[in-house]
Amino acid sequence: KDNTILAYPEDVPSNLPVFTMDYPRIQIPFEITLWMLLASFAKIGFHVYHKITIWVPESCLLISIGLIVGAIMHSVLEEPPAVLSSNVFFLYMLPPIVLDSGYFMPTRLFFENVGTVMWFAVVGTLWNSIGIGVSLFAICHIEAFGVQDINLQENLLFAAIISAVDPVAVLSVFEDISVNEQLYIVVFGECLFSDAVTVVLYSMFTFVAEMEVVEPEDVFLGVARFLVVGLGGMGFGVLFGFVAAFTTRFTSKVREIEPLLIFMFSYLAYLVAELFAISSIMAIVCCALTMKYYVEENVSQRSSTTIRHVVKMLGSISETLIFFFLGVVTITTEHEWNWGYILFTLLFTFLWRGLGVLVLTLIINPFRTIPFNMKDQFGLAYGGLRGAISFALAFTLPDSIGRKQLFITATIAVILFTVFLQGISIRPLIELINVRRTNRDVETINVEIHSRLMEHTMAGIEDLCGQWSHFYWKDKFMKFNNRILRRILIRDSRAESSIVALYKKLELQNAMEILDTVSGDISAAPSLKESTNPKKTFMAEDLKNMHDLLSKNMYKIRQRTVAFTSKHALPNDDQPREILIRRHANIRRSLRHGSFQSTIPRSQKYFSLPTGQNLGSKYPSVRRRYAGKLLKLNLQTQF
Repeated sequence: KDNTILAYPEDVPSNLPVFTMDYPRIQIPFEITLWMLLASFAKIGFHVYHKITIWVPESCLLISIGLIVGAIMHSVLEEPPAVLSSNVFFLYMLPPIVLDSGYFMPTRLFFENVGTVMWFAVVGTLWNSIGIGVSLFAICHIEAFGVQDINLQENLLFAAIISAVDPVAVLSVFEDISVNEQLYIVVFGECLFSDAVTVVLYSMFTFVAEMEVVEPEDVFLGVARFLVVGLGGMGFGVLFGFVAAFTTRFTSKVREIEPLLIFMFSYLAYLVAELFAISSIMAIVCCALTMKYYVEENVSQRSSTTIRHVVKMLGSISETLIFFFLGVVTITTEHEWNWGYILFTLLFTFLWRGLGVLVLTLIINPFRTIPFNMKDQFGLAYGGLRGAISFALAFTLPDSIGRKQLFITATIAVILFTVFLQGISIRPLIELINVRRTNRDVETINVEIHSRLMEHTMAGIEDLCGQWSHFYWKDKFMKFNNRILRRILIRDSRAESSIVALYKKLELQNAMEILDTVSGDISAAPSLKESTNPKKTFMAEDLKNMHDLLSKNMYKIRQRTVAFTSKHALPNDDQPREILIRRHANIRRSLRHGSFQSTIPRSQKYFSLPTGQNLGSKYPSVRRRYAGKLLKLNLQTQF
């Protein structure tokens, strides 16, 4: 045996390689990036021709693209990457979806209908889970179907999975046709909180499914566990929301980390809830609802915009990937087909959803100021689509479940049937039966004043009558909030009137619309467009308006130097912002004289003085000076 040590082993090349490739090292992040890019390109393509997404929901299109990609991969004998595991879904993909829904929930509408929302989300999900599970267990006793080995616990587990509603397509239709606010918020809230209830039931029934014998005390322990998990998640969420709001009180000098703090506290609430095995969805939803009100008053406008865009982006990417992956898995995965079990699953899903809406509405209607009529109930029942959450829960079932493949196949069948059939037909059906609608887009100060007046009046009447109802508790909370919570959590603890806040919002929207109209669409300003023609003869009124516009814009710019910044600080843009404010005011004055033909409707264009009038024609000089100081103060606080 030769023990001679070679100075240059034979398997090591002696020359320096010019080109090398190490694909296994970057395989996982590379494939994930490609999947995300492919899904993003699909979304871009859908919206190039926007009429497609009006009649066909985006989730249907994503699933269709996934089916095409899955068919291509199946034809070349390629398996999809195993990226959707239990930990990946629960720790990375689910939090952005839930945070997106919780952060953008209409807060005022939600708290006005919180009882109805929780009634349908909690009791409705339990109704569907128990009803579908028991019905399927009865079907399993029929020998012709060959599913006698599926016990009651596994049927309840499967029923809990397909009870999670995900009406993304329905909410999009409701927004487009402006259904009444009560129906919209109940569908929105039920979608969000039913996911939390479903995940709790999923974890409970997964544990129970592995038990050979279920004792009566286990049922009572399960009910207690359900309450502890739900209420514990709410407590953790509110706690982390308050901590996030208190932290942002001290970030006035470090604006660049404000969005990071919001995401970290939200995700930390979710992870701590997972650590203690309580409802992580409830924790992150309550955290978002709590901190949104206080955080947005502490952070800058840039940070608020960044938070909104990133939250929406992450949630959209996660949900897009799940729908896309659903289409791929439908083709590339080996399915266990049992037509009897799958068809009865579809039947019981529709049956118990419809019965649940009828029974729960019959119970809750006497306690509602505006009860749901039969058309609203049809919208609630028909809008119960299944989606990303159901598929992910079924796909991540433990291998100890004997009929896991059958459950995955039945779940995919329910999702495809509801998303394609109900998602495509919901718009024409809602328009056909003429569901009650409302105009949520037009907000005026007049409406806000009357709403506040009625709320205070109702709170006073309830207080005199000794009835502690919605308006009474809202009034008490607002007093507690203004006296204690705002002083602790908000940097500038002075309570701002909702009327003033609405005025600022409307003025900002008006400025953006005017600047976009004049700057982006030259055809909206005929006098400017026609001035490029040398043969144009201007009227005296046009010349007067041009003179006024130029004279009002000829103000002294205090600083023209470039605003330099350090590595860890954002640039100071106070001067450009001041120029934009003045430009906005000048363009508004010129538009009021009629020199430009704006495309903004008259009912939504101006929210202050009428055309041709100024402060001097309405108020004495003392009030005018006070109004000028107030306007200056508002501009400083707003910008």
